[in-house]
Amino acid sequence: MRIYIMADMEGISGIACREQTDRGHFRYAEGRRLLTGDVNAAVKGAMDAGADEVLVADAHGASFNLLPEALDPRARLLVGTPQKGPRLSCLDASVSGMFLIGYHAMAGTLRAVLEHTMSSKTWHSVRVNGKPIGEVGIDAGMAAAAGVPTILVTGDDKVCAEARALLGDVETACVKQGLGRHHAMCLSPQEAAVRIEKAAKRAVERLAAGGTGFRLPAHEGPVTISITYKHTEDADNAASSVHARRVDGYTVEEDYRTFADWYGGLAK
Repeated sequence: MRIYIMADMEGISGIACREQTDRGHFRYAEGRRLLTGDVNAAVKGAMDAGADEVLVADAHGASFNLLPEALDPRARLLVGTPQKGPRLSCLDASVSGMFLIGYHAMAGTLRAVLEHTMSSKTWHSVRVNGKPIGEVGIDAGMAAAAGVPTILVTGDDKVCAEARALLGDVETACVKQGLGRHHAMCLSPQEAAVRIEKAAKRAVERLAAGGTGFRLPAHEGPVTISITYKHTEDADNAASSVHARRVDGYTVEEDYRTFADWYGGLAK
C-alpha cells in the first residue's frame, strides 16, 4: 500500500503567523521543525497501520521546507517545484490514498489561521464551475482524477470542517482552533503528533478494509476555472492568455478539458 503525503505549512501545529512559514525570517526555522514533526507523526501512523511505502511531497511555497535529516527514514521525500508538469508529481493510480498534512482553509474563511487559496499575495478567491474551492478541494480533486482518495486532512478546526463537508467521512486531525488569521489556540506539538499519528493509522486501516466513507470529489470535465485577483494588474496578466476571458476588473476565467488539466494533468 502506497501513501502519498502533501505537506503544507500554514495548518501545522504551533504555526499561527506568516513569519513561521516565510523563508528568510528568523522564525522560519521554528516552522520547519514543527512541519517535520507533524509529517513524521503522519508517516509513523501510516507505517504502523501497514503502509508499504510513504512518499512525502514538500509542497509549501518553493519547497525545501522539511528538514531531510530529521524526516522519518522510512519515508521518501519529493522536493522541488518544476515550472511545468502536474501539481501532484509522482501521484498515479499506484497510490492507495493521500494525506493532506498542515493544510489551511480556503480564502475568506472566518477566523481561519492563515487562510488563502494558492497565492495569498495575488489570488482573492477561486471557483470551479461557479463553486468556491480551496486547496483541500483542489488537491483532493487532482488526486481523485487518478482514482486516489484523500483519506486524512490535518490543520485548524476550519479546514477540518471544510474537508468533511467536501470529502464526507474523511479522517481529520485538528491541531489548533482558529481565532483569527494570525491567532490560534494550539495544542502542544507533542499532543498534536499523537492526534495526527492516531488519525493516520485509522485512515490507512480503513483504506485497507475497503475505504468505506471516503468520498472522491467529482469535477466532471470540462470545467471553468474562475480566479478573482486582489489587484487588477494581476488580472491583466492572467487575461493575456490566449484562452482566458475577462469577467470584470478582478476576475478571469478559463475552460479546461478536465479538472486535472488545470494544473498540468496527472503524473506520466
